[in-house]
Amino acid sequence: MKAVSQSGGELNWQAEFRDSALEALFQRTLITYHACQLRLALAVIAGLFLAFALADYTVLGPGQPFQTLLAMRLLVVLVSLLLALAAWRRPAVAHAPLPVNLTCLLGLSGLLLTIPLRPGEGIHVASVVTASMALYLFIPNRIRWMLAANAYLLLGFPVAITLWAPLPPGLVLTSMLLLAFVNLLGWMTITRIKRLKREQFAMLLEERSANRRLKDEIRGREALEAQLRHMACTDGLTGVANRRHFFELAEQELRRARRDGTPLAVCMVDVDLFKRLNDHHGHAVGDRVLASVAGCCQAVLRDSDILGRYGGEEFVLALPLADLGTATAIAERLRERVSALALTMFDDETSLSVTVGISRVEEGETGLEPALLRADQALYVGKAQGRNRVVVAPRPRPAPERGDPLTHPVRHAGGVAMPAADATIDATAPLASCRPDGPPRGRH
Repeated sequence: MKAVSQSGGELNWQAEFRDSALEALFQRTLITYHACQLRLALAVIAGLFLAFALADYTVLGPGQPFQTLLAMRLLVVLVSLLLALAAWRRPAVAHAPLPVNLTCLLGLSGLLLTIPLRPGEGIHVASVVTASMALYLFIPNRIRWMLAANAYLLLGFPVAITLWAPLPPGLVLTSMLLLAFVNLLGWMTITRIKRLKREQFAMLLEERSANRRLKDEIRGREALEAQLRHMACTDGLTGVANRRHFFELAEQELRRARRDGTPLAVCMVDVDLFKRLNDHHGHAVGDRVLASVAGCCQAVLRDSDILGRYGGEEFVLALPLADLGTATAIAERLRERVSALALTMFDDETSLSVTVGISRVEEGETGLEPALLRADQALYVGKAQGRNRVVVAPRPRPAPERGDPLTHPVRHAGGVAMPAADATIDATAPLASCRPDGPPRGRH
């Protein structure tokens, strides 16, 4: 919507907006104020006409001229009060040209009628000047109607004076010059008032528009920041937490587990023969496989569990409040769900499976790296034993020897492999495969 920022830039000679829609909007905002102003002006006019009726009686007595003048004044009072009542019940009446201008015409006619009925009075010039100023300042109307009403008054006054109350030519000329000056002053005053009001209204609209644009920009920036935060924390392919964000969340759970003395299990999940799938079916199919496996992980995990993409075809899980038995049950449900996937791009001979290595954070461990390393080594054992299985890493010995291998699982493919009780994992080995900044190691 257009608005003016400089005086007269978008206003016509009546000090109104050239844009009719903008002018209509401005008028709607002033309906209540103009209705109140009109009611007050009509009440004052009615009171003055009644007061002058008493003066008429003292000057004219109870004769025919007084009765005629009284009837005229009472008619003006009645019409004024009826219009004030209508404006009180329905404020939009204040902007209706017909009732407002008819009332003004009736009041001016009654004022001019006092000249032949009280020809010897010298108050007529003052009355006409007062009425002219009131038309500009107190009656809410458009400038063209103000000018028309004052033109009627300016023409009717000399005619009435000439016909019924002749005055010296010099006094008539002085009266006409005074009326012309009053009209010029009133027109310039009301024009400036209307112009200032509309400029203020236009500035208010511009300020509101700027505020809306600012709010839209703020919402856009907030949405962009949220999107950037999501992109920084989420793997774009699978929609799960990326490696860095996973470690942030898992470290929080580790601190909570240490504080509350609750268990925390971790799992390493690897898609079996993923490189062969990629080479045979293409990377697009490989991407769909990864997304499907991520969906399976989300389906079997609890609300408190944390899932992240570790890299390549590997996923990592952090399971708060889960001992090795609970973690094994979750991992087994995941393995079965992935094995049951029916992907349309695979033939009957091609199946999808995952191998899962499980470990838990032991007492005295201040980080996730030792547990992730044990889960990673258990995952390698599962791969060596034929894939498509869940392998639980043994608890480390108090003083493990470097290079001591993990004993072989005791169950067959498709089940849970539990290492021998005396098997150990070297938790002090290099941790490049389980740190958030280390590269993932490819598996088959």
